[in-house]
Amino acid sequence: MVNEAVKEKLEALQRVSETGHSIMDKTREVAAQYFGAHVDELCFTRNATESNSIIAAGVAMKPGDEVIFESHAHPGGSFPWLGRQKREGIRVKIFEPDPESSVSNVERIQSLITPRTRAIQVSHITAPTGILFDVQAIGQLARDRGIWFHVDGAQTAGMIPIDLTEMKCDSYATSGHKWMGGPRGTGVLYIQKDRIDEVACLHLGAYSDAGVDLPNRIDLHPTVRRHEYGTRNTELVEGLRVAMEFQEQIGKERIETYGRGLASYLRKGLLEIDGISVLTPSDPAWRRSIITFKSDRVGFDDLNNQLMREYRLRCRRVTERGLDAVRVSTHLFNSEADCDRVVEAVRAIVA
Repeated sequence: MVNEAVKEKLEALQRVSETGHSIMDKTREVAAQYFGAHVDELCFTRNATESNSIIAAGVAMKPGDEVIFESHAHPGGSFPWLGRQKREGIRVKIFEPDPESSVSNVERIQSLITPRTRAIQVSHITAPTGILFDVQAIGQLARDRGIWFHVDGAQTAGMIPIDLTEMKCDSYATSGHKWMGGPRGTGVLYIQKDRIDEVACLHLGAYSDAGVDLPNRIDLHPTVRRHEYGTRNTELVEGLRVAMEFQEQIGKERIETYGRGLASYLRKGLLEIDGISVLTPSDPAWRRSIITFKSDRVGFDDLNNQLMREYRLRCRRVTERGLDAVRVSTHLFNSEADCDRVVEAVRAIVA
């Protein structure tokens, strides 16, 4: 469905050499409903990394100012801040996420806050082990101290319902090609409407402005669309619209319940195998559709490679922080039979 929409729109646009920029506004209306945001608070990027980079580069900071994020941050979330640390002398501070206590994670962030803290960032759900952070509590902590709060939502949009109004974040980033089921090369950036002007717009081009007078003046577009510059692959954005509408038809709550149930089913099966330990939170309140596990008998590389080559199971190696594990994700196109295949394959490999 998504691929067909992209192909059809690509051919139509190429036939008349048209940019199709109006597709962005049509899709923005759908995205506003999907994310619980206002259309003026959303723009389309190439992926969560680009959205994270806009925030990491644009939030006002001086040398010595600090940003806090978890040690399990994806490279698309951590590298933009590390680059600014190298370039401008800000200070990156990290905390080890606790898979068993949401309260502990808030406390670990709080312990790192100083008068120089300017930004806090967390992955809504961590990519390595699937820890769901209490973003409302962290957002309130940041808000009480006047600290910018950014959420990397690459692992949650499309896995669980998102309501950005309730999240208490100042900005949010996600990719369309993961749990949303959209095309590669699509992403979404949200900035709370009262704080749009606090993010410097470092990349400008056509569509970034609300008026210009060469060589003296440019007025930035009043919405987050100021970051949506230049000619884009709008056929991909069309595909993202179709993907969001498809999930809305199914029901985002139903998708969450289904994927979460499969993950719990898979976790139970894996724990019945000798030598297998699960790194994902044991409390179901703080996990969703990701299960990460390791074996004390077979290395994670061998385990992952055999799952893919011999059993045709597409999993993810988890190398971050020396975790040396394998991650399995369950979504609406999976079944209990798929989970059984994983369990039987792992049992055979570790035997």
